[in-house]
Amino acid sequence: GACALIAALSAAGLPSDRFAFEGFLPAKSHGRRQRLQALADESRTWMVYEAPHRLLECLDDMCEILGAERRVVLARELTKTFETLRSAPIAELADWVRGDSDQQRGECVLVVEGASVAESEEVSGETLRVLDALLQELPVKQAARLAAQITGERKNRLCQLALDRGTKNA
Repeated sequence: GACALIAALSAAGLPSDRFAFEGFLPAKSHGRRQRLQALADESRTWMVYEAPHRLLECLDDMCEILGAERRVVLARELTKTFETLRSAPIAELADWVRGDSDQQRGECVLVVEGASVAESEEVSGETLRVLDALLQELPVKQAARLAAQITGERKNRLCQLALDRGTKNA
């Protein structure tokens, strides 16, 4: 039969010249969030399968970790009677799924827009000031964690930025 993964990628309208398939994300929130954190700076389009009863939790985690504006395509029940294909920023897609319980049924493929180069490289001046101030007093990991809480930037991104800047606490 048809492969839901490739059908979803073909219909998603996102770049498909290079892509990654991540299978199912971990069922438990902690593991899922760790995997999403690892994928946050992936520049290729990437896809996951998700169980319908975990779809909303997954979208909420994606919204928090990847940012509300990252585009995601929900491809549900492909090649079947109730086929659904919806493309939207994560926050909007999560609200749509939350408002229609029928969207939490059947097989689901999530096609996620890769991080833009600018998105993965640019950090605001205010974020840099916060990070630099914390690095004066704390080790890199703690400074990055606190700076992420204060600024909303991703912790892994700030940790890498601190290391790239050659801090004394590294």
